Amino acid sequence: MTTPLKIGELSSHAGCPVETIRYYEREGLLPAAARSQGNYRLYGPTHIERLQFIRHCRSLDMTLDEVRSLLQFRDLPEENCAQINTLLDHHIDHVASRITELKALQSQLKQLRKQCHSVQAAKDCGILQGLANMEDDAPANLGSHGGGCH
Repeated sequence: MTTPLKIGELSSHAGCPVETIRYYEREGLLPAAARSQGNYRLYGPTHIERLQFIRHCRSLDMTLDEVRSLLQFRDLPEENCAQINTLLDHHIDHVASRITELKALQSQLKQLRKQCHSVQAAKDCGILQGLANMEDDAPANLGSHGGGCH
């Protein structure tokens, strides 16, 4: 690709929403784009490759800080990769912890589902009653995915 792309074209080409591209730019994950005389952002192959790398990392549930760290190493290809290994080991531990939390959540939901066996008036629904009577700490610590006030 030799012709610069406008942000909408980059969005289509990379399968990434325009707002996400702008967000990644604000976060410093994507380098600032050149500007046309009409002040349109102009992107090149480097932006596409970097955006695809970010998207792959995000598809692995990596945080923006993890992605930022990996991009720093990607930008310094002669650096030692020990910290990359450590980062991935920590992420694997996080995923394992999350799996444990999700299994506990699944178990709680199955127990809750057992409280209502037939169609009846909502006021008599065992699930609603069970939800109303759950203790505040009953759900497993689910990080940003539940168990607390948001």
